[in-house]
Amino acid sequence: MTSTANRTDLVSAVEDRLREVGKTIRRSMLDAMPDGEPSAWLYAPMREYPSRPGKALRPALCLSAGRAFGASSDDMLGIAVAIELLHNAFLVHDDVADGSEMRRGRPTLAATHGLAAALNAGDGIAVVAGQVLRRATRRLDRDLADLVWSEFDTMALRTLEGQATEVGWQIDNVADLGPQDYLELIMHKTCWYTTIHPLRVGAIVGSGGVIALGPLVRFGFHFGAAFQIRDDLLNLVGNERVYGKEILGDLYEGKRTLPLMHLLENARGTDIATVRDYLGRTRAERSPELVAGIRALMDEYGSITFAGEYAEGILLVAEDYFEEAFADAQSGPDLDFLRALVPYVWARWR
Repeated sequence: MTSTANRTDLVSAVEDRLREVGKTIRRSMLDAMPDGEPSAWLYAPMREYPSRPGKALRPALCLSAGRAFGASSDDMLGIAVAIELLHNAFLVHDDVADGSEMRRGRPTLAATHGLAAALNAGDGIAVVAGQVLRRATRRLDRDLADLVWSEFDTMALRTLEGQATEVGWQIDNVADLGPQDYLELIMHKTCWYTTIHPLRVGAIVGSGGVIALGPLVRFGFHFGAAFQIRDDLLNLVGNERVYGKEILGDLYEGKRTLPLMHLLENARGTDIATVRDYLGRTRAERSPELVAGIRALMDEYGSITFAGEYAEGILLVAEDYFEEAFADAQSGPDLDFLRALVPYVWARWR
């Protein structure tokens, strides 16, 4: 059992590393942004999300995995920046699709600039991500560069498949869902581009393209799934100032999160009718009273507790897969950081 003091030290060390990486990546993203006109309608909005502090988990994973398998920081930085730029582009489009009002503690681009300008800004950030990746892969030999580009293409398609599935569930009011459906969704929507892709790209570059990728996929999936469930729970129980997004936003949007799927499977009597009625409504039709009622049912049926315990079980599996995935990695601060991520998520849970 890890002591409270040790958990505090671990969380502090991981967050210090994430902040350090975040500062470097934000500076590099902003340096990559074009200047000129139309500034107010395109280039200024494009700079907003990259300038806001985020978790920086994706570039931190990419940088650390690459260096742990032998790459230099110079080899990895541009690739890590491209990953985070593409993440920011996805966020802009997600906020438009979800009708979200808050992102990283501030109003979304759509809320401040309108839908059309937000979509243009998201497209622009995605274009810049490709430019940064093109420059970064010029450092690599052609075969390795092709592998990296192939990884980006695969990641983007997997992510879009997940996004389309989530939207499709809402459009068609799909309610017959369980934990396995949730895991399949976040494998595509979240894990592939949040954890699996950054780890794989780092390992590919660091190893010169010869590393076995299967163990990294298994670790990245389980770690990423637990991280996503934690985010889902924070949306239900977190503090908006700390969380940086709209609390209960997932409920207003009707997202099929793990706690909601558990509620769907376990609600009885008039409660299940209430849940299904809520799912059949649009965001505009979900009143604060209705959302509060669904949130209360999650407590009544133990859905929050179930999701937390489910994530803890996934983290145990991720811990086992870690040693296999990084068996050939070099000892040092990067490997130490990667190893600390599983207990970090666990400690943040408590």
